[in-house]
Amino acid sequence: MLEDSLKMDVNEYLPLRDVVFKTLRQAILTGEFMPGERLMEVTLANRLGVSRTPVREAIRKLELEGLVVMVPRKGAEVARITVSDLKDVLEVRCHLEEFAATIACDRITEEEKKEFNVALEAFEEAIRFKDLKLIAERDVAFHDVIFKATKNKRLLQIINNLREQIYRYRIEYIKDFDYHEVLVKEHRQIMKAILDGDKKAAEQIMRTHIYNQETIVIKNLKKQEDEAIGAKKK
Repeated sequence: MLEDSLKMDVNEYLPLRDVVFKTLRQAILTGEFMPGERLMEVTLANRLGVSRTPVREAIRKLELEGLVVMVPRKGAEVARITVSDLKDVLEVRCHLEEFAATIACDRITEEEKKEFNVALEAFEEAIRFKDLKLIAERDVAFHDVIFKATKNKRLLQIINNLREQIYRYRIEYIKDFDYHEVLVKEHRQIMKAILDGDKKAAEQIMRTHIYNQETIVIKNLKKQEDEAIGAKKK
């Protein structure tokens, strides 16, 4: 459940309903609202300091995006992550990132190589802090260096369109602290392959990197399902 961290970034140029929508959407994508968590209009309105109307409108928009589901006799809930959705998103991500890694081998500049090293060090620092939100942000920053190095505007556009869907699954796999050392190792291997200009290695390591994430999240989803079934039987 969200604590007092739920704050609106008020934008005078946006209608209040859109500000509430963006606030709730971000909270879902970053894992502040957990899958299956109920979204109570009154509670959210009080926390955000608004009336129920913009909250209700925001929830409807979130439902259209598939981030919220309406459950009979319960109301709005954060949509649960399914294995099918996970595989769809990561399948696309895998092909895009493999492609980006191979192109980056040829096109990365000396300045971007420095950015790559900085991004890796920042990611490893976040891992040491065990700050999940910071880890996710710096994981994004690491991969963004690769995308930037491609110099392919269309690829960047496609990635940006998928960014928020990918972010939700990224939060899920970094919750597994046992996997953090593997993440660091894979990031180092990806960077080395790209800096060495080794396209084959960059592609293979990136594929393994994404596949491992899929495996971790599916394992955790299965565990959550088993725990939910066990709780119902008690």
